[in-house]
Amino acid sequence: MSTILIIVVVLAILLIPVVLIGMYAVSQYNKLVRLDQRYQSLYSDINVQLQRRHDLIPQLVNTAKGYLKHEERIFKSITDARRQAEDARQKAEANPGDPEAMKQLAAAEELLNKQISGLMIQVEDTPELKANENMLKLQEQLETTENKVGFARQAYNDAVRAYNTARESFPTVIIANMFDYGEAEYFEVESPEVRQAPEVSFD
Repeated sequence: MSTILIIVVVLAILLIPVVLIGMYAVSQYNKLVRLDQRYQSLYSDINVQLQRRHDLIPQLVNTAKGYLKHEERIFKSITDARRQAEDARQKAEANPGDPEAMKQLAAAEELLNKQISGLMIQVEDTPELKANENMLKLQEQLETTENKVGFARQAYNDAVRAYNTARESFPTVIIANMFDYGEAEYFEVESPEVRQAPEVSFD
Protein backbone atom coordinates (compact mmCIF):
# COMPACT_ATOMS: atom_id res chain seq x y z
CA MET A 1 0.00 0.00 0.00
CA SER A 2 1.46 3.34 -1.01
CA THR A 3 2.11 6.12 1.45
CA ILE A 4 -0.46 8.40 -0.25
CA LEU A 5 -3.18 5.77 0.07
CA ILE A 6 -2.35 5.29 3.77
CA ILE A 7 -2.58 9.05 4.34
CA VAL A 8 -5.95 9.20 2.55
CA VAL A 9 -7.32 6.31 4.63
CA VAL A 10 -6.08 7.86 7.89
CA LEU A 11 -7.56 11.25 6.95
CA ALA A 12 -10.87 9.61 6.06
CA ILE A 13 -10.93 7.77 9.39
CA LEU A 14 -10.22 11.03 11.24
CA LEU A 15 -12.66 13.15 9.22
CA ILE A 16 -15.68 10.83 9.32
CA PRO A 17 -16.34 11.38 13.07
CA VAL A 18 -15.86 15.14 12.64
CA VAL A 19 -18.36 15.20 9.76
CA LEU A 20 -20.85 13.08 11.72
CA ILE A 21 -20.53 15.31 14.78
CA GLY A 22 -20.99 18.38 12.58
CA MET A 23 -24.10 16.91 10.97
CA TYR A 24 -25.53 16.05 14.38
CA ALA A 25 -24.81 19.58 15.66
CA VAL A 26 -26.55 21.09 12.62
CA SER A 27 -29.59 18.85 13.14
CA GLN A 28 -29.81 19.87 16.82
CA TYR A 29 -29.47 23.54 15.91
CA ASN A 30 -32.25 23.18 13.33
CA LYS A 31 -34.45 21.43 15.91
CA LEU A 32 -33.88 24.31 18.33
CA VAL A 33 -34.79 26.84 15.65
CA ARG A 34 -38.00 24.92 14.82
CA LEU A 35 -39.07 24.71 18.46
CA ASP A 36 -38.23 28.38 19.03
CA GLN A 37 -40.29 29.41 16.02
CA ARG A 38 -43.17 27.17 17.11
CA TYR A 39 -43.70 28.70 20.55
CA GLN A 40 -43.28 32.22 19.15
CA SER A 41 -45.87 31.45 16.49
CA LEU A 42 -48.26 30.06 19.09
CA TYR A 43 -47.82 33.18 21.19
CA SER A 44 -49.36 35.15 18.32
CA ASP A 45 -52.64 33.28 18.98
CA ILE A 46 -52.58 34.48 22.59
CA ASN A 47 -51.74 37.98 21.40
CA VAL A 48 -54.72 38.12 19.03
CA GLN A 49 -57.14 36.98 21.74
CA LEU A 50 -55.72 39.35 24.37
CA GLN A 51 -56.01 42.25 21.96
CA ARG A 52 -59.63 41.27 21.27
CA ARG A 53 -60.25 41.09 25.02
CA HIS A 54 -58.70 44.51 25.56
CA ASP A 55 -60.87 45.91 22.76
CA LEU A 56 -64.05 44.57 24.41
CA ILE A 57 -63.37 46.23 27.76
CA PRO A 58 -64.09 49.87 26.71
CA GLN A 59 -67.44 48.68 25.32
CA LEU A 60 -68.16 46.92 28.60
CA VAL A 61 -67.28 50.06 30.57
CA ASN A 62 -69.31 52.36 28.31
CA THR A 63 -72.37 50.13 28.59
CA ALA A 64 -72.09 50.02 32.39
CA LYS A 65 -71.42 53.76 32.78
CA GLY A 66 -74.98 54.69 31.90
CA TYR A 67 -76.26 52.61 34.79
CA LEU A 68 -73.45 52.99 37.34
CA LYS A 69 -72.85 56.75 37.30
CA HIS A 70 -71.68 56.71 40.94
CA GLU A 71 -68.95 54.10 40.27
CA GLU A 72 -66.38 56.32 38.50
CA ARG A 73 -63.56 54.84 40.62
CA ILE A 74 -64.24 51.35 39.22
CA PHE A 75 -64.23 52.62 35.64
CA LYS A 76 -60.95 54.45 36.17
CA SER A 77 -59.38 51.34 37.74
CA ILE A 78 -60.47 49.19 34.80
CA THR A 79 -59.21 51.76 32.28
CA ASP A 80 -55.83 51.99 34.03
CA ALA A 81 -55.54 48.19 34.30
CA ARG A 82 -56.44 47.80 30.63
CA ARG A 83 -53.75 50.32 29.64
CA GLN A 84 -51.15 48.43 31.68
CA ALA A 85 -52.26 45.11 30.19
CA GLU A 86 -52.11 46.53 26.67
CA ASP A 87 -48.58 47.89 27.27
CA ALA A 88 -47.50 44.50 28.64
CA ARG A 89 -49.11 42.72 25.68
CA GLN A 90 -47.18 44.87 23.23
CA LYS A 91 -43.89 44.21 25.04
CA ALA A 92 -44.53 40.46 25.04
CA GLU A 93 -45.53 40.59 21.37
CA ALA A 94 -42.15 42.15 20.56
CA ASN A 95 -40.32 39.32 22.33
CA PRO A 96 -42.48 36.24 23.03
CA GLY A 97 -41.02 33.99 25.68
CA ASP A 98 -38.86 36.72 27.23
CA PRO A 99 -39.01 36.01 30.99
CA GLU A 100 -39.50 39.62 32.10
CA ALA A 101 -42.06 40.43 29.41
CA MET A 102 -44.12 37.30 30.10
CA LYS A 103 -44.12 37.89 33.88
CA GLN A 104 -45.25 41.48 33.37
CA LEU A 105 -47.98 40.30 31.00
CA ALA A 106 -49.29 37.70 33.46
CA ALA A 107 -49.31 40.25 36.31
CA ALA A 108 -51.08 42.88 34.18
CA GLU A 109 -53.71 40.39 33.01
CA GLU A 110 -54.29 39.26 36.59
CA LEU A 111 -54.86 42.86 37.70
CA LEU A 112 -57.22 43.47 34.78
CA ASN A 113 -59.24 40.36 35.64
CA LYS A 114 -59.59 41.54 39.24
CA GLN A 115 -60.89 44.90 38.06
CA ILE A 116 -63.37 43.27 35.68
CA SER A 117 -64.58 41.01 38.49
CA GLY A 118 -65.18 44.12 40.62
CA LEU A 119 -67.30 45.63 37.87
CA MET A 120 -69.27 42.40 37.48
CA ILE A 121 -70.20 42.50 41.17
CA GLN A 122 -71.72 45.94 40.57
CA VAL A 123 -73.49 44.68 37.45
CA GLU A 124 -75.05 41.82 39.43
CA ASP A 125 -76.46 44.36 41.88
CA THR A 126 -78.06 46.43 39.07
CA PRO A 127 -81.01 44.51 37.55
CA GLU A 128 -81.52 46.91 34.62
CA LEU A 129 -77.86 46.61 33.59
CA LYS A 130 -77.86 42.87 34.22
CA ALA A 131 -80.70 42.52 31.68
CA ASN A 132 -79.25 44.98 29.14
CA GLU A 133 -79.03 43.32 25.71
CA ASN A 134 -75.71 44.94 24.83
CA MET A 135 -74.21 43.86 28.17
CA LEU A 136 -75.40 40.29 27.57
CA LYS A 137 -73.72 40.26 24.15
CA LEU A 138 -70.50 41.65 25.62
CA GLN A 139 -70.63 38.99 28.33
CA GLU A 140 -70.88 36.26 25.70
CA GLN A 141 -68.04 37.73 23.62
CA LEU A 142 -65.83 38.14 26.70
CA GLU A 143 -66.43 34.57 27.84
CA THR A 144 -65.68 33.23 24.35
CA THR A 145 -62.50 35.29 24.17
CA GLU A 146 -61.40 34.15 27.63
CA ASN A 147 -61.86 30.52 26.59
CA LYS A 148 -59.79 31.12 23.46
CA VAL A 149 -57.06 32.77 25.56
CA GLY A 150 -57.04 29.69 27.79
CA PHE A 151 -56.67 27.27 24.87
CA ALA A 152 -54.00 29.44 23.22
CA ARG A 153 -52.11 29.72 26.53
CA GLN A 154 -52.11 25.94 26.94
CA ALA A 155 -50.78 25.38 23.40
CA TYR A 156 -48.11 28.06 23.92
CA ASN A 157 -47.02 26.60 27.27
CA ASP A 158 -46.79 23.11 25.74
CA ALA A 159 -44.55 24.49 22.98
CA VAL A 160 -42.40 26.37 25.53
CA ARG A 161 -42.02 23.14 27.52
CA ALA A 162 -40.85 21.27 24.40
CA TYR A 163 -38.39 24.06 23.56
CA ASN A 164 -37.00 24.35 27.10
CA THR A 165 -36.64 20.57 27.40
CA ALA A 166 -34.72 20.44 24.13
CA ARG A 167 -32.46 23.40 24.94
CA GLU A 168 -31.60 22.00 28.38
CA SER A 169 -30.76 18.52 27.05
CA PHE A 170 -27.15 17.56 26.43
CA PRO A 171 -25.55 18.24 23.99
CA THR A 172 -28.18 20.69 22.65
CA VAL A 173 -27.56 22.96 25.64
CA ILE A 174 -24.06 23.62 24.27
CA ILE A 175 -25.47 24.69 20.92
CA ALA A 176 -28.19 26.76 22.63
CA ASN A 177 -25.59 28.62 24.68
CA MET A 178 -23.32 29.12 21.67
CA PHE A 179 -26.14 30.73 19.68
CA ASP A 180 -27.76 32.56 22.62
CA TYR A 181 -31.00 30.58 22.72
CA GLY A 182 -32.18 31.40 26.23
CA GLU A 183 -34.88 29.75 28.26
CA ALA A 184 -38.43 30.74 27.30
CA GLU A 185 -40.94 31.79 29.93
CA TYR A 186 -44.35 30.20 30.32
CA PHE A 187 -47.46 32.36 30.31
CA GLU A 188 -48.43 31.52 33.88
CA VAL A 189 -51.27 33.10 35.75
CA GLU A 190 -50.72 33.27 39.48
CA SER A 191 -54.15 33.22 41.04
CA PRO A 192 -56.58 30.32 40.47
CA GLU A 193 -59.38 32.76 39.57
CA VAL A 194 -57.38 34.12 36.65
CA ARG A 195 -56.64 30.65 35.31
CA GLN A 196 -60.29 30.52 34.35
CA ALA A 197 -62.43 33.01 32.49
CA PRO A 198 -63.68 35.74 34.82
CA GLU A 199 -67.18 35.08 36.13
CA VAL A 200 -69.41 37.45 34.20
CA SER A 201 -72.64 35.49 34.24
CA PHE A 202 -75.84 37.51 34.47
CA ASP A 203 -78.13 34.55 35.19
